[in-house]
Formats: sequence, C-alpha cells, structure tokens
Amino acid sequence: MKIVFFGTPQFAVPTLEALLKSDVEVMAVVTQPDKRRGRGNELSPSPVKSIALAHELPVWQPKSVKKDAETLEKLRSLNADFFVVIAYGQILSQEILDMPKFGCINVHGSILPKYRGAAPIQWCLYRGETETGITTMLMDAGMDTGAMLLKATTPIAPFDTAQDLAIRLSAIGADLLIETLQKFTEIQPTPQDNDQATYAPLIKKPDYELDWSRSAIELHNQIRGFFPNCSATFRGSALKVLKTIPLKPGWMPEELENFESEPLSPGEVVGVIKNWGAVVQTGRGMMLLKEVQLSGKRPQSGWDFANGTRIAIAEKLLP
Repeated sequence: MKIVFFGTPQFAVPTLEALLKSDVEVMAVVTQPDKRRGRGNELSPSPVKSIALAHELPVWQPKSVKKDAETLEKLRSLNADFFVVIAYGQILSQEILDMPKFGCINVHGSILPKYRGAAPIQWCLYRGETETGITTMLMDAGMDTGAMLLKATTPIAPFDTAQDLAIRLSAIGADLLIETLQKFTEIQPTPQDNDQATYAPLIKKPDYELDWSRSAIELHNQIRGFFPNCSATFRGSALKVLKTIPLKPGWMPEELENFESEPLSPGEVVGVIKNWGAVVQTGRGMMLLKEVQLSGKRPQSGWDFANGTRIAIAEKLLP
C-alpha cells in the first residue's frame, strides 16, 4: 500500500509515526512551509517535517499546494493508493482529491458531523462537551463533509485543556487511521447528516478575551478550550489566565468548599484562599485563579501570584 502523508503540527506526528512503523510505504510527505519562530525569528521546520527528514522521506512544502504545478506533477506521478491528511493546514483541490487510487482519508479531531472546521478540539471544550473523539473520513470538496469511515470516542474530564485533549486524540487518531487502512475494503462509508453538523472555525483574537459577566463555568470552559491564550487586564498589563477552578459543588476540591464571601461586581477579587490563590467574582458564581502568567513572566500558581502582587479584595480584573 502506497501512501502520501499531508500534515503539519505535532497533532499529526503520532499518525505519521504509526504509518512508518506499519507495513505501508510512505512515499512522500507534504507539509506547510517553514515558519519563523522564537526570539531569534529563525526559520523552523514543522514537527511533521522534522520526523520526515529523520526518516529520509521526500518532503514537499508548497506555499499553495493546489497551485504549485511542480508539486501537483510529483503527486500525480507517484500513483499512490491513498493520501492521508491530518491537520495539514491547506484546502486540497478536487484535482488532488482525485489523484490517489482509493481516495484521500482525513483524520479529524471530532465526532463528525459535530465540529467541522479548523479547531474542533478547542470549540468542543469551549462549549462544555463531555465526550469527543476522532473520525476518519473520505475527503470531498466540502469542509469536513466527506463520508465517514470509522470513529473512536474519549471522555472529556472537567479540567482537560485543549493541550491535554490534543495529546490524547492524536494517539487515538494514529490507531484509528491504521485500523481504517487495514479494514478499508470492509468499511461501508456513511454519509454525514448535515442537519446535525456544528462548526469549529479558526480562533480569532477576540475569542481569547475574558468577559467576567459570563458565568464561572463558561469562563472556565473558554480558558481550557483556548489554552494557553486567554487573558485579562490586571493593573494595566496583560495577565494570561491558564487554569481555573469554578467554585461550584462537584467541581472544586474539598479544601475550597468552605470558602465564603460577599458577592462583588464581575471581575472583582472577592478573596484569597491560602495555598490556592485569588477568587474572582463572575456574572454567575466565583472562580479560583489556579495558574496565571503575568506579562513577561513565567507561569505561576495562583497562590504565588496572589502573594507576589499582594492582590487586594475588590481589586478588579478587566477584559
């Protein structure tokens, strides 16, 4: 079985590694162009490219794969059985979709048809889902609308972040892709019910802003969904809020259950719990800041933050 692999971020790496350990032939890897990263602003390869080079695979990095004549000719000449696509980052044209003998298989990070789009892991957390998973599908010209092949599910814990879930789903996706290839001739592709579809668009800068008039649960889901980028304004500077605990029965540890305070306005500090951190009033309920990051500093516990800043009751965090 001859495969061409399309992928870019760390999320795609376990699937590529699983293919390399299997009995299929990975003929080439297509990934996004190198990007400038870090303080030195130096060009850096994608995680997928690094793995591909370590295994001495051909690597192609067209700026636009559907417009790059040289890459299109190379892809066509390989006569691949499948193109495997996972978090590649570019839309494939119908010309490319029609190239492999049996089609293009996508490994998608949700239980389709829910959360079609670019950021399924982040948005399922934002919306408070308790279960998600991986779907393998035959790609068509739509946005994650192709016929489904296999699915695998996993529960979402109340304090899972997008990073935690991505690590777990990437491993599930690798196993499911191998199973899909092994059973491909036995699988009956299932069309998606478009009426059940939901969408997970690209995350934009305003999505990271914390509106303290929302409930503690909603803010908690936003923070873990868009981890580690949600921020507030504290004393005129940006404060990243990395991890939180809603002070609600069933969510908080026993040590926090006896905390009491007079309600204040949303965004105001209502108290500090020893060894835990500052508690902030929201539009509905209170929320402990478990881990934060001051501008220009390293992440720190909520308790270290409260101590170091000598945060005061009624001091306000702004959007």
